[in-house]
Amino acid sequence: MRFQKLAVAALISVLSLMFVGAVVRVTGAGMGCPDWPTCWGCLIPPTKVEQVDFSKLPIAKFRQKAERMGRDPATITVESLRAEFNPRYVWTEFLNRMSSMPVGIFSVATFIAAFWQREKRPLVFWMAFSALVTVLANAWMGARVVYSGLSPGVLTAHLALAMSLIGMLVYCAWRGTDTPWRIGMDAEPSGKVRKIVTLLLVVVVAEGILGSQVREMTDELAKTHLNTARASWAHELEGSWKYLVHRSFSWAVLGMTLWAWFMSRRYRVGGTGVVEKTVLGIVLSQMVLGVVMAQVHIYSWVQVLHVGLAAILLTFVWLWRFGLTPEP
Repeated sequence: MRFQKLAVAALISVLSLMFVGAVVRVTGAGMGCPDWPTCWGCLIPPTKVEQVDFSKLPIAKFRQKAERMGRDPATITVESLRAEFNPRYVWTEFLNRMSSMPVGIFSVATFIAAFWQREKRPLVFWMAFSALVTVLANAWMGARVVYSGLSPGVLTAHLALAMSLIGMLVYCAWRGTDTPWRIGMDAEPSGKVRKIVTLLLVVVVAEGILGSQVREMTDELAKTHLNTARASWAHELEGSWKYLVHRSFSWAVLGMTLWAWFMSRRYRVGGTGVVEKTVLGIVLSQMVLGVVMAQVHIYSWVQVLHVGLAAILLTFVWLWRFGLTPEP
């Protein structure tokens, strides 16, 4: 039970970090701290530009980053950095970094506790080890995000690692006990539903990757349309095939969810359970949020909720899939 609680705590910390990360991206605070691991050369971020010692900043690296972003590196000066200092962005990004600390702490704790799982459940041990490696890799990737100037490819890789981490931790939390939770269903229909849910998992992951691409586009629009209403972005997004595929692919997610839900309702002992209902509820909510962003307004809070619910959806789809695993 101790191991399972640690794995659940690690999973919750990852989901919380993804919510906070969504806030950072929507607010445009991703470059609030231009350096890493310090922030404006300080361990504790400054609240005023007067507190910044610009002589300690890696100006050369900032210029290299500006060049990668297509910006004239000569424009990066002490004066330009002073003008770009925004305390609200600074502390938003710093809190995002602090939110990553529980992820590291609980991932290490889960891995240590997994040593007592090695003989009975060796796969649990290796999943805990892989989760820790993924956390470390994503921490390094976080630094690359900063020094790449929020490069789109790096951001997508950052998200892909987070999605794989969710699967590892869900498995540890599910299997890290003598009696893992399983869905009551006969063997033959269970195999059919398992295949459907596996396909649903693939579709959800693909939709998440597409969603990351769309968020990268909104990030770019935020940079190039500083004085333009967010409502006008939808028209430009509709000109991109990535946005159109992401919007249309959501129907595939809904269709697969409904198919899996009806099959589970038909064959599961006692009908659909909490996991299946939660997945269906989140998918329907995501459809509504998507309509709001496409037809009404690209609200910041809707974007944050959309990203956060996607992470929770992936968690419950993984759990649904593991719950259909036949007993050894």
